[in-house]
Amino acid sequence: MTSAADTPIDALSPLEAAAEIARLLEAIRAADRLYYQDDAPTLSDADYDRLRLRLVALEARFPELVRPDSPTGKVGAGASEKFEKVRHVVPMLSLDNAFADDDVRDFVARVHKFLATHGQTVAFTAEPKIDGLSLSIRYVNGRLVSAATRGDGAEGENVTANVRTIAEVPQVLPDDVPEVLEVRGEVYMSHADFAALNVKAEAFGGKVFANPRNAAAGSLRQLDAAITAARPLKFFAYAWGEISPDWAVETQYERVRAFGRWGFPVNPRMVRCASAEELLEVYRGLEADRARLGYDIDGVVYKVDRIDLQTRLGFVSRSPRWAIAHKFPAEKARTVLEGIDIQVGRTGAHTPVARLTPVTVGGVVVTNATLHNADEIARLDARIGDTVVVQRAGDVIPQIVEVVRDEGHDGRAAFDFPHLCLCDLKT
Repeated sequence: MTSAADTPIDALSPLEAAAEIARLLEAIRAADRLYYQDDAPTLSDADYDRLRLRLVALEARFPELVRPDSPTGKVGAGASEKFEKVRHVVPMLSLDNAFADDDVRDFVARVHKFLATHGQTVAFTAEPKIDGLSLSIRYVNGRLVSAATRGDGAEGENVTANVRTIAEVPQVLPDDVPEVLEVRGEVYMSHADFAALNVKAEAFGGKVFANPRNAAAGSLRQLDAAITAARPLKFFAYAWGEISPDWAVETQYERVRAFGRWGFPVNPRMVRCASAEELLEVYRGLEADRARLGYDIDGVVYKVDRIDLQTRLGFVSRSPRWAIAHKFPAEKARTVLEGIDIQVGRTGAHTPVARLTPVTVGGVVVTNATLHNADEIARLDARIGDTVVVQRAGDVIPQIVEVVRDEGHDGRAAFDFPHLCLCDLKT
């Protein structure tokens, strides 16, 4: 029997749609609590996105069933009761998502249509979407006075004492900054620091984190700032909240560059683009380089560059019209094949296992993947040093599904599958 969750939306009656909306609301709220408050998500990004997209589609088909408390009009989850709350002067909203190239082209077309540009060029910025914890840091007269998580977008958690322990966050800014300045960005943890943290935790019987995002969020949201101080947190600045009105910098790109001059880490991969095709080229480049960045990204963010055009475009519900996040496929990622080990099973079968540059796939850090057998290595033509596509869906063991044949592929040695091992000689 087909459940309402599997039924096409157009085939649902209003009564069935109401029940399906109630189910989705409960599932999304539970996922939000686990992700934003407990730093222990149980759903992959792809599964969560599917829930939200189905809810959005149901609300569009049955607008009379939209609830005032629907998560489609909200951001994140409420601040934890463990922390004091901070009211954001300028709300911290989330972005709409793009999942396909045509979604990006549609976004650019909507911007041009809204602005009635009549063929004139509109500049955009493109930057890596850091998979971390959103943070807003407030400075008055150049001094850090408070810091807060995004929370539900309107109200976040006061983590000022913890943020003061992050070496990459300046405590005092130069004299040329605006009197009031809220710098926003992402707290994250590098792959190397994440691996070292888990090794240490395992050795001492502590909590082992599933991925760098959870580790960063859990480290920042500690009631004891000394614990945060002992964690290797990093920060990228890329946005702002309240700013004194006399700051005359007029573009997204130049404002982020100003953050860099004032001592904030900013992402060197942020660029300006003039068309949807240029944005997509940046996306493809970052997807190819994803494993080499040393930190997790889950997509690329595109924004209209001029601040006055951002103001004209404004917002829809919880998201700005002038920005969108182009997500990477959640179950797949590109990384580098660092080596191939041969595992010998109890039956004597020799199974090749790929050693990979760590990459997060479906919410889990993957360092190894199966290559099945010698025939599979030959079919893929997998060579050590190649960039490969790794797939992990559900509980399936990660596997290499494709080799990206770059310019260096043909110059790398084909893998010589061993036919004799030391265990054979000992028997």
